[in-house]
Amino acid sequence: MKMLLVPILILFTLPVIAQQEETYDYWETNRKMVQYGQQAIFMCNGLFTSNRTLEQIFEQELAYLPNPVGTASGGDYEVDWENQAVSIGNGEVTPTMRAAFRTGLGCIILAPDQTFDDIQSLPELTMPPLEGDTTRIPWPEGDLVPHLYDWPEEVDAGALAAASDWAFNRESEEQVTLSLMVVHNGNILHERYARGFDYTTRTRTWSTAKSIAGTLIGMLVDQGKLSLDEPLGFDWYPSVSSGRHDPRSNITMRHVLNMSSGLYPVDNGNLEYATGSGLAYWAGASSIEGLRNAGLIREPGTYWDYENYDTLRGVYAMKLALGEEAYLEFPRRALLDKIGMRNTLLSVDRFGDFILSSQVYTNARDLARFGLLYLQGGVWNGERLISEEWIDFIRTPAPSTAGRNRYNDGGPESGNFYGAQWWLVPEDRTDVPQDAYATSGNRGQYTIVVPSHNLVIVRRGLDYGNQGFNRWDLLREVLKAFSDT
Repeated sequence: MKMLLVPILILFTLPVIAQQEETYDYWETNRKMVQYGQQAIFMCNGLFTSNRTLEQIFEQELAYLPNPVGTASGGDYEVDWENQAVSIGNGEVTPTMRAAFRTGLGCIILAPDQTFDDIQSLPELTMPPLEGDTTRIPWPEGDLVPHLYDWPEEVDAGALAAASDWAFNRESEEQVTLSLMVVHNGNILHERYARGFDYTTRTRTWSTAKSIAGTLIGMLVDQGKLSLDEPLGFDWYPSVSSGRHDPRSNITMRHVLNMSSGLYPVDNGNLEYATGSGLAYWAGASSIEGLRNAGLIREPGTYWDYENYDTLRGVYAMKLALGEEAYLEFPRRALLDKIGMRNTLLSVDRFGDFILSSQVYTNARDLARFGLLYLQGGVWNGERLISEEWIDFIRTPAPSTAGRNRYNDGGPESGNFYGAQWWLVPEDRTDVPQDAYATSGNRGQYTIVVPSHNLVIVRRGLDYGNQGFNRWDLLREVLKAFSDT
């Protein structure tokens, strides 16, 4: 008898696993603390550096923040008028963040565990101001500007006024021009300010500060105290006791000034306002500790990545070259006082280290003086402050910018767009002179130098949201007024 074997199908029920996504922001606590710190710095500098009112600050400076604390009428913040300090928050969930104005430096952010009782422990710069009344000293050393110039024949006054209107009357309400200066052959041809601002008003430069940092570093390179192509000269974290060579020791000043260190970009990936340099800018962390703690992910010099810490690494090397005692006074003695930048404050973290990647407050005229120094080949009143070789270096495209744009996305404004802490005209912009170069800072801070037209243009802004004001478009519009273009 044959047996019929019937296969028995046994069904096993497998668990259904849902597709998982990373949706939780593990940095949310840091972001809130940083936002409080931003508001503390903006309000403190707005009140005590820029001499603005609370109403003005809430209307414009704080437009950059998504949800500022309180209103001009009040809220969970405190202004200590006697100590020139501001605190934000009540400390219930997010730490209260505080900032205090310090003589010669501007406002400094305190750590979350510090209070107003710690203000006197913060750094200050007590160098006496330059002598003289700037209203009686002729431009460019001072602010005495002739009412009438011999107007240059090659400049169309109507077209220049139209360029100014283009800069001020923007289609987007998020592009807020505060000031515009056009300096030709050393003379101020055009100067215009928005309501509530004038030539004395100091506002934040953001990353235009990087070009000032590069200038100070260049002075030390010219003096032989720093080198472009030697290691930066400091140890990295975490320190390794294996005895093997740390590959980060191959990073040179050239690499960091070209934004090509090859180090892990801790400011990118939507973390700029959560960790990295943001903690030094807005939360009281040490800028030095953070800049030394990044791993190498690419060969130095091969990949361009805009990183605040790269600038600060160069500044730290500058500090080591100068020594602690000379460090704080060096910018004024070597640069600011030399060219009449009397209104410029270079701020520091609470440890006394310059945050020269962003934290500078100045006015339009001081930035015009800065641009003039470069336009004049590094010479001021017959004294050479910067070598021609250094100016050539900062205008030479970083090798890692060839064939790409800032975002490496194949978009416009590509090819050789960045030098050394200065921005260059991209190869695909054929409507403006290729010899132009510019500083660039968040919220629309631009100083544009155009040697072929003996021209310096300064635009200050309090842009917010999507921003989008383009410095090369501004240059294009201004040059429409010049018949030799």
